[in-house]
Amino acid sequence: MKKRLAVAFTGPSNSGKTTLILKVARKMIHELGLKVTIIKNDPKDKAVVDVPGKDSYKFSDTGAEVIITSPTRTTYFSKRHNELEDMISMFGEFDVLLVEGLKNLPLPRISIFRNSIDEDYFPFMNALAIDHTISTTDYTLPESVDLLDLNNPDMVVDWILTHAKVIE
Repeated sequence: MKKRLAVAFTGPSNSGKTTLILKVARKMIHELGLKVTIIKNDPKDKAVVDVPGKDSYKFSDTGAEVIITSPTRTTYFSKRHNELEDMISMFGEFDVLLVEGLKNLPLPRISIFRNSIDEDYFPFMNALAIDHTISTTDYTLPESVDLLDLNNPDMVVDWILTHAKVIE
């Protein structure tokens, strides 16, 4: 089996996590030819995944596990919590898994900040992605944390390919 990599991204709301993940995923897929999967955590259960009144919503609303398939995509709706291993098995073959959120997972983690850094994230980060709005001299960064440019997806991709966890 080919080696698969996994890495997580954390940070406060509106820090740029989704934007960075999109840039990284596009680069990995379109420039490096990698198969990328993404898991997004919704800790407050506020993501809108379907529209009330549509069949997929009605099916999912029963509490059943639902898969909607079409010629161009497959969507899985679940009313159950799944562990990381369960989610990984749903994806099948991939090269890189990018996880947004889920601070408790045992994955290398890139924390993303703009304007200021929340030092409570220090114990959970392996890399820190920031932009020009933050001066690192204002903080005592842990020595083991790599510093990344939030606006340089090439740098972030290189870090991921070097530091991501190899998963079975």
